[in-house]
Amino acid sequence: MQTQTSAKALMDSYALKDSVNFDKVISKQFLSFGFGKKVDLQYQCIHHAIEEYVFMQPDVTAILHEGKSITYKELNTKADDLAYELVAQGVRPGDNVGLFLSRSIDLVVGILACLKVGAAYVPQDARIVPKSQLEFIKSQAQIDIILTLKRFENNLPKSKKIFIDKAQNFEHPFPRNFNVTETCFILFTSGTTGKPNGVKVTHKNLINILKTSPGNLGIQPGDIVSQILNISFDMSAWEILGCLSNGGTLLIRGKDIQAAVSKANIVISTPTILSSLNPKLCNELKKVAVAGEPCPEKVAINWSEKADFYNCCGPTETTIVNIMHHYKGEGHPISIGAPTPNNTVYILDENLHPLPIGEVGEMWAGGDCVTDGYVGNEKLTNERYRRDPFTGGIMFRTRDLGRWNKNGELEHFGRTDDQVKIRGFRVELDSVSSALESVPGVKRATTLKLNDRDLVGFVACDHFDLSKTHSVLKKKLQYYSIPAIILPMNKLPMTDRGKIDKKTLIQIAIKEYDSQKAEV
Repeated sequence: MQTQTSAKALMDSYALKDSVNFDKVISKQFLSFGFGKKVDLQYQCIHHAIEEYVFMQPDVTAILHEGKSITYKELNTKADDLAYELVAQGVRPGDNVGLFLSRSIDLVVGILACLKVGAAYVPQDARIVPKSQLEFIKSQAQIDIILTLKRFENNLPKSKKIFIDKAQNFEHPFPRNFNVTETCFILFTSGTTGKPNGVKVTHKNLINILKTSPGNLGIQPGDIVSQILNISFDMSAWEILGCLSNGGTLLIRGKDIQAAVSKANIVISTPTILSSLNPKLCNELKKVAVAGEPCPEKVAINWSEKADFYNCCGPTETTIVNIMHHYKGEGHPISIGAPTPNNTVYILDENLHPLPIGEVGEMWAGGDCVTDGYVGNEKLTNERYRRDPFTGGIMFRTRDLGRWNKNGELEHFGRTDDQVKIRGFRVELDSVSSALESVPGVKRATTLKLNDRDLVGFVACDHFDLSKTHSVLKKKLQYYSIPAIILPMNKLPMTDRGKIDKKTLIQIAIKEYDSQKAEV
């Protein structure tokens, strides 16, 4: 439960606008629940925190990857060398640099080099992202130089390229006293609903989550942090920069995710990836954090027995996560928790008015987590980012549904997009999935809308009993929300970002539905 702070203290610390009528518009609970604690930030740039550990522990291993290692001093030297080359090639503070390669030590060298010269990096996995999408990202982010590896040369759009793994002539020192620009990196969303959008994440955004508790996950020198996620996924920045800015050792995975996680003290993951791994093989674990999609209670229970478990929430536009919940284990309710430091969360109606505590509404996020909008898309920025009527700052429309419970924790009710109409009734798809996951033997489940009358459920399990499943669902769900088709699978397909691949599943559902109709 979040520490209760006096309403007046909260109003003073967040400089709430005088125009807000506190007595009539917002309640003490609205303030104490929705406003994270105020914390002073110690750094201007995230790489300054990394450079501090270069000074304090130069010979400590910074990164491990497939039998190779590099110390903090060696990492910093390589990044300095690459920064010289970036400046020689014309990169200046405020520029955007494409980081089109794959997870590797070279990736981290490229990240640090970009930050040192005041540029923003734009990461994409050159192994799996189509050339046409890389071309779109290059154009949208106005990228003139691409950092990459020689083996990816033919996969990339035409541009000036610097190959990190090839010898360069570093003869031009870069200016160390440049004006720091706000943008740290640009993360492009997955583009599942159309073209991907680039989100401008600032140094302040990042420092606010990675250098404060609980977002720092207690990482300290000596801790091994796994790097298992796609490099273009915002949570990979949590792994990489969260580790190095707190003095840990980054263990970059090879093909075997389980092998990396089994050696790690700190693991950051999606629930889907975590559900495919065996916690019994992870004896070194201290903390686990999941985000990116709803976390099944079974996953939380299994992993909380091995380590401190955090269930988190937040879209890319609110800097990785802006809400975290320390789950206490089986027998305790699971939620997404409360706002992280210097951040706010409001439950508002369609007119942006606060809803009473306990009512479900849309979550709007404010505070230091709110990013700097979309690159090259002012129209969408103006639609999703609005003036914060409570503090006068900027808030972001998350399109997540939630409500406050009596303990001041947020309960998540899925996306606004996941509330569908079936036979005229409103159905929350996540609630149906949760019911499926309560069936004995089901490891993971998801539910999709097939048409205006029918839902389809997918379950990952070793053995499937349809009659037992229907028996459980009838006790938990209304008749109209019980899936017309339930398809068992060994495991649910994943996107390259480690989430359930709903696009693939709906195609499977359509084929099954058409097949059943043909048989009739």
